[in-house]
Amino acid sequence: MVAEIKNKYCNVTKESIMLYLQLCSHCQKKSTNRKIGLVSKPILHNAFNSRAQVGLIDMQSQHFNDFRFIFCYQDHLTKFVILRPLKSKRAEEIAYNLLDIYTTFGAPAILQSDNGREFVNSTITELHNMWEDVKIVHGKPRHSQSQGSVERANRDVEDMLATWMAENNSTDWPSGLKFIQFQKNRALHSGKKKYLI
Repeated sequence: MVAEIKNKYCNVTKESIMLYLQLCSHCQKKSTNRKIGLVSKPILHNAFNSRAQVGLIDMQSQHFNDFRFIFCYQDHLTKFVILRPLKSKRAEEIAYNLLDIYTTFGAPAILQSDNGREFVNSTITELHNMWEDVKIVHGKPRHSQSQGSVERANRDVEDMLATWMAENNSTDWPSGLKFIQFQKNRALHSGKKKYLI
């Protein structure tokens, strides 16, 4: 605006321009009607097991003894992960692993997953009928605002598992998952500035 005014007028001060902008009704409408994009609110928690996220890692290209997927369960507050090898991504197998976790740590108040068929199946619904306080929330698949934490954990697990397999000259990734789970949970969490276990 200053450059345009200098081309046509002289001796117009910045104070005059600012006063004009404050009094201009058209300019005021523009400044109050700012476009609001997608704003994601941070997910806040106050206790372990208040919210958990689940996801699957596809290992079909490296299947071993009929194991083709990795089930990743993560507590959102502490970032504590539980990893399980799966032979399929059928809801029955996922429900069995969730049952094992729930009977060890208790069910979370909120279980968040992407919209994969395996997490919206009647078997999963039936499992959660046993824990009536569990609320199931579905986010967008690989959507960083809703599933970012577990998606980052999945990438870490894949990288750590690839390193473990190379160092041990092994393709037995289901056995390596136990070590990866321990390493991941033992690592210093950058956001928390403390060790998980």
